[in-house]
Amino acid sequence: MKPMTSKERIHNILNRKPVDRIGSYEHFWAATNPQWIQEGLMEKDEDVSDHFNFDIREHWSLNLVADTAFGEKTVEEDEDTVTYLNGNGATLRKHKKHTTTPEHVAFSVKDRNDWEEKIKPLLKAAPDRIDFAAYRKARENAAHKNLFFTLSGINVFEAIHPVCGHENMLMGMALDPDWVSEMASTYAELIVNLHEILFEKEGLPDGIWYYEDMGFKERPFMSAQMYRELIGPAHKKTIDFAHAKGLKVIMHSCGFVEPLLPDMVESGIDCLQVIEIKAGMEPLRIKKNFGDRIALCGGFDARNLANNDIPAIKRELDEKIPALKEGFGYILHSDHSVPESCTHETYKFFIDYGLRLGTY
Repeated sequence: MKPMTSKERIHNILNRKPVDRIGSYEHFWAATNPQWIQEGLMEKDEDVSDHFNFDIREHWSLNLVADTAFGEKTVEEDEDTVTYLNGNGATLRKHKKHTTTPEHVAFSVKDRNDWEEKIKPLLKAAPDRIDFAAYRKARENAAHKNLFFTLSGINVFEAIHPVCGHENMLMGMALDPDWVSEMASTYAELIVNLHEILFEKEGLPDGIWYYEDMGFKERPFMSAQMYRELIGPAHKKTIDFAHAKGLKVIMHSCGFVEPLLPDMVESGIDCLQVIEIKAGMEPLRIKKNFGDRIALCGGFDARNLANNDIPAIKRELDEKIPALKEGFGYILHSDHSVPESCTHETYKFFIDYGLRLGTY
């Protein structure tokens, strides 16, 4: 087969149609690329996606924070951390010296009454929640390079827990499920309405990429039944909207979400990303059980990259790529994000050797 453009390639992969090779994409921790630039291995202003010729470009264009005008207000600060209050009424702590997920300190929303009083009235679809100019520029740049362009952002699970915290959310699933269902429905409507506003003004992307971290080690955050009844309908609403526009949907989830996958597939996802090994996910098993219905992206242990263990990386690629490439539904990616301990040489081996194995 003659070489395809990235846009053609990812479009076919998401439809599980013949391609010239598997796709490629990656996420990196914030310190990784600056380190490679400092070492002279990348140009100062070079985009890492251009550097490695990845097939996909993402853009985050929507703001789902309840009070968009609030910003962040510092509550406390020391040498290592900053504690701040944000527009969701959440108090968070972030580290100054390294990149991590902010620590959850406190939430002003603990139950249905707090939600209805403090948050729900603010969740209106308005143009000031959308960065039109940045979306336009990113979309045009991807089109110029024949890359597959996704509008990326969070879906309902990742919108809810920043408002009330995981604990209150998960307790609500058990004790007040109608409240959680209402929150999911409210955010689904907001997401769809914002997409409508953006697409009408600026045109469609090539696909939509939703981020929903619904699992931790060896367990999802909820039972399959809870997903099916409380989160799944909201996912289906947003995904049905995308499909009605002719757009495929990639859904990211860290953690062990395999028990949720049958219902996630029923909700309409077209591709699962990131397939986290250390959480208990296994891409070959998922490929066997779901590969006839969805594409896959990820599933290569980032710990091998972090440790610069090239023999282990090679063994994993040799073991997995031949099976994952069957049926044309695979995009090469680590199982999380690549940390700064990974050398440029190591990552280049991973991507080059993986794509060599993944050529049809």
